[in-house]
This record gives sequence, C-alpha cells and structure tokens, in this order.
Amino acid sequence: MNHLIHIGFGNIVNTAKIIAIVSPDSAPIKRMVQSAKESGRAIDATQGRKTKSVLVMENSQLVLSALLPETIAGRAQSIAEEAQEHDDVE
Repeated sequence: MNHLIHIGFGNIVNTAKIIAIVSPDSAPIKRMVQSAKESGRAIDATQGRKTKSVLVMENSQLVLSALLPETIAGRAQSIAEEAQEHDDVE
C-alpha cells in the first residue's frame, strides 16, 4: 500500500517512490538539481523559500522541499512504523 507524506506548503509525495532524501548543499547535488531544472525533471515544492532538501524519486525526477531532510525522513519513518503496527495487528 502506498503512503503519502507532507513535504511542506500543502505538497504531498508518495513514500514508495522516494529513493533518497538529501541536502542540497554539496556541489554534486547542486549540479544534479540544475540539470533537472534544465531538462524539466525538477518539481519545486518550496513556494519560493530556500531549498533545504531534495527528494530523488524513482522516475529520475527531483522534488525540492523547504523542509529539512531530517523532518521529511522522520515523517516517512513514522508512517512506515504505523504501517508495520497495522500489519502486525491484522
């Protein structure tokens, strides 16, 4: 079952499609984001704020978020734990 997480400003992504959640501070990630923007593979979910995390998706798209990677990872982890508890009950 697919689960959705809130990544800020009313934007939601499917946790099953996330490969990685990374900080945009390193040069390789900056180059990857720039390349994705140029080729139309970047989805900007920051609402004009500073990009604090980059979600790498299965289909090679990048989702830019204004939330910290730790915040998004924590939300994804809590959803995974809830799903595990739900499966254990059944």
